Amino acid sequence: AMAGGKHRNDFYGETVPEEDATPTIPAATVVLLKDNDEGPEVLMLQRTSKVHFGGMWVFPGGRIDPGDHPEDGDVNVAARNAAARETMEEANITVQPEEFVWFAHWTPPAIRPVRYATWFFATAINEHEAISVDGYEIQDHAWIKPATALERHANGDIDLVAPTWVTLHHLSLYNNSNDILAKFKANPHRVYETHLATTGDGVSVAMWEGDAGYADTNPDAKGPRHRLLMPKDGFIFENTVINY
Repeated sequence: AMAGGKHRNDFYGETVPEEDATPTIPAATVVLLKDNDEGPEVLMLQRTSKVHFGGMWVFPGGRIDPGDHPEDGDVNVAARNAAARETMEEANITVQPEEFVWFAHWTPPAIRPVRYATWFFATAINEHEAISVDGYEIQDHAWIKPATALERHANGDIDLVAPTWVTLHHLSLYNNSNDILAKFKANPHRVYETHLATTGDGVSVAMWEGDAGYADTNPDAKGPRHRLLMPKDGFIFENTVINY
């Protein structure tokens, strides 16, 4: 049975009218994939308590800076550059932004806490420098199988925000990096503009395009599902519409 109440990784808070929400900050992140005998692993970094989303396990990334923009101002190129720059700053790894595959864009619901509108990229990485983290913003790193990360989250061992969790779920369905990247390349990037609701027993529900409750932000609407439930005892992804 699903326990009511909020999960400790439910960071969305209460929604407010759109005009009262914090303006979004453009940001970018990159999923670095590496295969071993048991399938793909992804590089995850643990943020320190000194920074936003302290303690969270995340992919390398951060806000898009003015210097990330090309001369023509293309924000999609700036996002690639930001994700590559942050990978160097946070993990000391060189990556090639032009090789990134753009697979998702996430916008948080209308809330007052900091809101990052985030480009999600993926790339395969085999040879790389030794990873080092600064201990100030990032305290730890791990190459981890997506399914293992989800298991650790279910057990309460690691902390993940919703977009990271959904991305890991998506990645966990594939047996190698080539299949993941081929799937991402074959489809346009997926847009997640989160609509947030609360069930009668106090559970937060993040809904996305295709969910029957999405348009009206009604968690009780009957019909197709594309949502993440965030009860106390663990995240539950319900999807009947998207072929991940």
